[in-house]
Amino acid sequence: MPDGPRLLIEGACYHLMVRGNNKQRVFTNNEDLNRYLGMLKKYKRKYKFKMYGYCLMPNHVHIIGLAEEPKNLAKFMHGLNRAYAGYFNKTYNRVGHLWQGRFKSMVIVQDKYLIDCINYVELNPIRANIVKSPCAYLWSSYRERNMLEISVGLLDEISL
Repeated sequence: MPDGPRLLIEGACYHLMVRGNNKQRVFTNNEDLNRYLGMLKKYKRKYKFKMYGYCLMPNHVHIIGLAEEPKNLAKFMHGLNRAYAGYFNKTYNRVGHLWQGRFKSMVIVQDKYLIDCINYVELNPIRANIVKSPCAYLWSSYRERNMLEISVGLLDEISL
């Protein structure tokens, strides 16, 4: 049964998730991670997506942010995921789906939940026993966001 229409709310933040097909790794080395971050930067600008947090895990991605135009949320994720899948398939001489179905999205309706959600996403590498400190994980927004928190404010957009 196909998924129903996505809930789109003007001015709402979203927790977006996408996982590798069959839970496979989608990032095999630093070049893959850097390539994804470059694409993320490109598509967030193209679709005016304000990003507040992210975490790239070996087999999945979390992104937290706000689409200035809610209808562009799917375009943002579709463009990003399609571009990265093309890169990955070409680089590793493979064909077929990289991602498991369409991306998941959850509306974040309260400020406290937004902060909790960002913390959850950024602490993912610790729960997965990849690192002992979120500062040690280079593939999340934790370090940049904590520098922003000191200088401007907790919920300012990260630049990536």
